Amino acid sequence: MLKQLRIKFVAVVMVIVTVMLCLVFGMLYHFTRVNLESESIRMMQSAAEGPFQPGPPGERPGEVHLPYFILRLGGRGELIAQGGGYYDLTDEAFLRELVEAVLQTGGQTGILEDYGLRFCAVHSPRGQELVFADISSEQSTLKHLVQNCALIGTLCLAVFFGLSLLLARWAVRPVERAWEQQRQFVADASHELKTPLAVIMTNAELLQGRDGGGGLFSENILTMSRQMRSLVERLLELARADNEGEQSRAAPVNYSALIENALLPFEPVFFEKGLELSVEIEPDIVVSGSEQRLRQMVEILLDNAQKYAGTGGSVTLRLQRTGRRHCRLSLSNPGEPLSGEELKNIFKRFYRVDKARSRDGGFGLGLSIAESIVIAHHGRIWAESRDGLITFWVELPVKAQ
Repeated sequence: MLKQLRIKFVAVVMVIVTVMLCLVFGMLYHFTRVNLESESIRMMQSAAEGPFQPGPPGERPGEVHLPYFILRLGGRGELIAQGGGYYDLTDEAFLRELVEAVLQTGGQTGILEDYGLRFCAVHSPRGQELVFADISSEQSTLKHLVQNCALIGTLCLAVFFGLSLLLARWAVRPVERAWEQQRQFVADASHELKTPLAVIMTNAELLQGRDGGGGLFSENILTMSRQMRSLVERLLELARADNEGEQSRAAPVNYSALIENALLPFEPVFFEKGLELSVEIEPDIVVSGSEQRLRQMVEILLDNAQKYAGTGGSVTLRLQRTGRRHCRLSLSNPGEPLSGEELKNIFKRFYRVDKARSRDGGFGLGLSIAESIVIAHHGRIWAESRDGLITFWVELPVKAQ
């Protein structure tokens, strides 16, 4: 749980940082492009009004000067080209091709991508003029801006990722400490409760055995003591399942054989309740983990199925590979339909679908223990309710062979 909390914290921080960097760099790119375009158009309009004049020595120019040329239609239909020291303006066919391309756009300003030119139609004292300016420098500037933003963004993401890892550890530390204290408290309290419970049960049994003394009262004491002992044992199992360090002793486990062996004690139980048990197990599926804990998880699911399936009906268990790296166990039994909220909550500790919390021997801890075992084995567990069937799914990674 703590690992998932850290991952969520880092993911949230990285999403926020990524969005902010994209917004900042996007705005920078947009405003840079708009400024370059407006400066280019302003220069082209100034060029149409009159030639550029050099300023006095030491004075910085107020406008940006770019390579340009001007085309104007003469009185006899000929094209008159001005400026353009960077361009060959002797090819009249090419110049008329440019004019035709501008007329096809139908705009006063625009870009001719095929020629790498920006045009601007200007009305001057000399008549209608078309000013063309080279945009290669502008495009190069924007390209380098994008490259620099990508490089800076990557470095920023790397730095923020490292910082978010440190912040995640710092932020989760109080939760980790509280979780550890809670787990230790559950384990210690359960151990401390076992001794007085054993004394109470022993005395109640002795009282009941003495000439039938105690009668109904001693029987009630024994019944409630047994329920308390069962609860204490469940709490101890939950504390052990939460102990992540226990998985350091993981070993290869024949998951298929384990499930087959776990089924044997339950077959008479299903038979007594009139339940038909259908089993499909793919052989030789090997996982890595604790054989004892995995068997406990399977037994919890089988016990849950026989408890809530009612009388009659069919319970189906399947184990099969899903791809090359995972296997999936499914256990279906008839049951009352569950809502989406209930399907999420049934794995919470002490949660009971039965709101009246009837005394049926359960405490709402079994599925929580099963979930802790599955998570400790790097798997996932979930439930579905469909067509009158409640299905529990357990997906575990398969050990590479």
